[in-house]
Amino acid sequence: MNRRVFSFLTAALMYLLAVTMSTMAAGGATVALSAVQVTPVAPVQPPASGYVGEGTCLACHDDRSYKGTKHGHAFNERTPAAGQGCETCHGPGQAHVDSGDPALIRRPSQMAPAAVSELCTTCHNRAEHALWDGSQHNQRNLSCITCHSVHAPQGQIKAKTQIALCSSCHRNVTNRQHRFTHMPIREGAMKCSSCHNPHGSTNVRLLRAGTTVDESCTSCHADKRGPYLWEHAPVSESCVTCHEPHGSNNERMLVSKVPFLCQRCHVTSRHPPTVYDGYVLNNSQSANKISARGCVVCHQLIHGSNAPSGKAFLR
Repeated sequence: MNRRVFSFLTAALMYLLAVTMSTMAAGGATVALSAVQVTPVAPVQPPASGYVGEGTCLACHDDRSYKGTKHGHAFNERTPAAGQGCETCHGPGQAHVDSGDPALIRRPSQMAPAAVSELCTTCHNRAEHALWDGSQHNQRNLSCITCHSVHAPQGQIKAKTQIALCSSCHRNVTNRQHRFTHMPIREGAMKCSSCHNPHGSTNVRLLRAGTTVDESCTSCHADKRGPYLWEHAPVSESCVTCHEPHGSNNERMLVSKVPFLCQRCHVTSRHPPTVYDGYVLNNSQSANKISARGCVVCHQLIHGSNAPSGKAFLR
């Protein structure tokens, strides 16, 4: 009998507990719903005064869309797509639309180079563009649109490749890429901008890395950086004393063949003083040291040596 009473009381308590919990849940849901504030959807704002919107521009200029370029990334708040669209760069277009007069719209192609650069640098003023003012290209009265096209989908430059673009001015430099030894630019492994920053730098010749030619070269060729116990003066001064970085018909992109290259500085030594001296070559017992040989056959550590006995950069 006691067992029956116990079972009945247990069932009654479970029922009361279930009813209580359901009541509390319903009340909590009611409170939560009452606490929710419904925010009305803001109406689409019309274009600002004087602006007509990108759709109006493309109705006529459908071949000038910048979709597919970096300027068309609306998720980036610094792009035209996140602002006034075409009119971010070209200015308010209402007067131009009403009259059709091209003079009533900002046209970078008809503006002075300094004015064009000032317009572009209102956004492009950080990272590698930070040093444009006063840079070599800026001083030569070039503007951003000399090389770039905002509407070009492939890299936004005015040529198919970067080297083709640079060749439009630097033909004497880019032609060196056709020499026997050259940087792998033709093969697509490098670009002109791998070493140079055309928008300005703190280094000479718009080099990206460091403040000297050596610092730029050793940013890749770290094994030649040093310091060494025995330094080779030309290496300490500049890599281009011996090397032609854009291309050469000599091995290792040297500006001249060995031993002629070394003889430019080493005109007096225990070796024949100059390879051009026929009398010395024919009459000196040490002439065989350069006959059909090169200086680096023996002086292999030509960039510097850390060996205590490495004064002569011998192997």
